Amino acid sequence: MTQRVLLTGGAGYIGSHTHVALVNAGYEVLVLDNFSNSARDVPSRLETVTGQAVHVIEGDVLDRALLDRVFADHDIDAVIHFAASKSVGESMRKPLAYMQNNIVGLVTLMQAMDAADVRRLVFSSSATVYGSAADLPIRETEPLSYGNPYGHSKLVCEQIIEQTVASDPRWAVGVLRYFNPVGAHPSGLIGEDPAGLPDNLMPYVAKVAAGQLPVLSVFGDDYPTPDGTGVRDYIHVFDLAQGHVQSLAALERDGTGHVVNLGTGRGYSVLDLIATYARASNRDIPYKIAPRRDGDAASSYADPSLAKTVLGFEAQYDLFDMCRTSWVWMQNSAQKAEG
Repeated sequence: MTQRVLLTGGAGYIGSHTHVALVNAGYEVLVLDNFSNSARDVPSRLETVTGQAVHVIEGDVLDRALLDRVFADHDIDAVIHFAASKSVGESMRKPLAYMQNNIVGLVTLMQAMDAADVRRLVFSSSATVYGSAADLPIRETEPLSYGNPYGHSKLVCEQIIEQTVASDPRWAVGVLRYFNPVGAHPSGLIGEDPAGLPDNLMPYVAKVAAGQLPVLSVFGDDYPTPDGTGVRDYIHVFDLAQGHVQSLAALERDGTGHVVNLGTGRGYSVLDLIATYARASNRDIPYKIAPRRDGDAASSYADPSLAKTVLGFEAQYDLFDMCRTSWVWMQNSAQKAEG
């Protein structure tokens, strides 16, 4: 069994939940994070959740000298890589920054891993690599494309991994294509905390429910879907975290890599999510219909059957669980801000 895992971006939203899942599974975890998009109190929150000390190195995956020191000073068996920029909207405004952080960051990390003789990697990819998929549910064999710099960066990273593995069979890489991570740890101590206006739907809904934002804009109600609003595959972040632990175990067990979707296989509309969040929070969530956004697909949801076959992965949380845990996190965050 892999003993010590380097978790890049381990103080972020998905990284912090994966930290908990790894500790629960018996791994030792070393976090590397530059705290550019995560709160500095996350490690102390993780200590409360896990009951164990959290080992953190502040730094950047673009810093090769730092990475070399980390691998030299710690007996690392595998890496889970979350340290990437992830906002579609921001990537449209800052494409060069996204290429630098996401693509150059991965290359720098893999070069340091190779030099340290560490070649087991779980890579955080995205369903954005499918572009506007023609067939539903989306399978891993769907043609790949992109509609924005963020998606482009993830697709290039996947290609770099594929070519590296082809050149050297000592590498074993799990590529996990996420759909829409939402929710929070059931403790309410860690969750999604975007700076400024949220880029994703559920954090925005949560802020409207909490009275921090006045109204939610629903972009388009004339799609060919049951209620006219966009349909997406939402997956609870802790299910997603468990998928990373299962991916790591599969790399250890099989010695070969995999490329799989992580989703529930079920699509929910924007109005489904609003209604469910209103029920979970017992709050009204005012919304208004706005024009469609360019590039938004009508429907996108996964076929997760390959992940079940290869990893034993199966989502456990339903949409109400996702909304309920998000609301607990929002209430805890509000109390912390007031205190």
